[in-house]
Amino acid sequence: MRFAKKFELAWNTLVHSKLRSWLTIIGIVIGIAAVVAIVSISNGAQESLTANLNSFGADQITVTPGFNKASTEGFSRKNTVSTTSVASEGDDPELTDKDIISIGSVVNVRLVAPKVSSTEEMVYSSKRTDVSISAINYEYWDTMVSAEIKEGRALISSDVYSVVVGGSIAENTFDGMQINRQITINDKTFRIVGILDSESKNVFIPLDSAVGVLEDKEVGVYDSLTVVVENPNFIENTTIDISRKLMISRGILKDSEKDFTVSNMLSMQKTITSTLETLALFLGAIAAISLLVGGIGIANTMFTSVLEKTKEIGIMKAIGATNADIMAIFLLNSALIGLVGGLGGILLGSSAGLFMGGGSSGETSKLIDAMFSSTAITWELLVFALAFSVVIGMIAGAIPAYRASRLKPVDALRYE
Repeated sequence: MRFAKKFELAWNTLVHSKLRSWLTIIGIVIGIAAVVAIVSISNGAQESLTANLNSFGADQITVTPGFNKASTEGFSRKNTVSTTSVASEGDDPELTDKDIISIGSVVNVRLVAPKVSSTEEMVYSSKRTDVSISAINYEYWDTMVSAEIKEGRALISSDVYSVVVGGSIAENTFDGMQINRQITINDKTFRIVGILDSESKNVFIPLDSAVGVLEDKEVGVYDSLTVVVENPNFIENTTIDISRKLMISRGILKDSEKDFTVSNMLSMQKTITSTLETLALFLGAIAAISLLVGGIGIANTMFTSVLEKTKEIGIMKAIGATNADIMAIFLLNSALIGLVGGLGGILLGSSAGLFMGGGSSGETSKLIDAMFSSTAITWELLVFALAFSVVIGMIAGAIPAYRASRLKPVDALRYE
């Protein structure tokens, strides 16, 4: 029997058992759609994360007081790294000008930008609320602030009691905030000289204004140091060199006694990517259950089809059809069910992935919003999903097809 004839018979079997076959196909559609949506969103999140971290912070290292092992994941123990949050045994570790000088002497370091930060009460037009305030040096504005200026300007050398406000605070927290208006932070009056884009939620003041305005801040003591390297390709080695240099300058002999943390975006990227891959694997396993259920549905449909067409099988065998012909017809039938289900699943899963990957809004962070603002639907993913669906169909239909091929013509013709 020619292949075209076998395919025609298999297609007719699918078409003329509409309700049962299409209910089975729906199960395959759901399973494939779930797999395509989960994988595309996961891949898109990883690609978007990589692009965002590379565009902001690929050449930066952050130094903070206190030892946080989680921030230094990705390096070996001999290179002064480990992971999970463990506080330092030292009392109130601090970062000072001495640390800036030590870090500045490390090879591949271009600049070291200090920052003081705190959460303080801000008053504008009789409304009060707590906001996150960062005190930075105007010289390092472009290094420390990634948001664009929407109105006004950035901080400059002549600014003392001036402030640049995040757009989210200006538009949402304090409705109608304008430049050249005054705000109050801990009873100190500041003039608004700039407003950032709508996603920014920070308030920036000059570093020299931090002492006396922010609580418990001292001259020459910083909450974090941002280190910009000359060559990002050597950022891991530079991170290790900075850690070693600080241990020497601070008189620390053992890793367990460190009272500071040195981290970079690369280690953060590795941690987040690993988490996303684990989550995608877990969700994929759940989606695979749907495919398993769909496969069982195909097997059930094929067994029923064999019973319904027992007499037809007997007729085909009586006029010369071989066991291989009968088996091929039913395998093609089950493969077609998988194929149609796979096509439907790809269409539904791609649409769901694009819809769910349309980005988040509201109070979610800029990084999370950026991560899930795109999907990565590749031809490889679609071809794999379709092939996998067809294979599931053929595996599920193998036993019913084999049983159909082994029927004896006489017994099949007598079947009622």
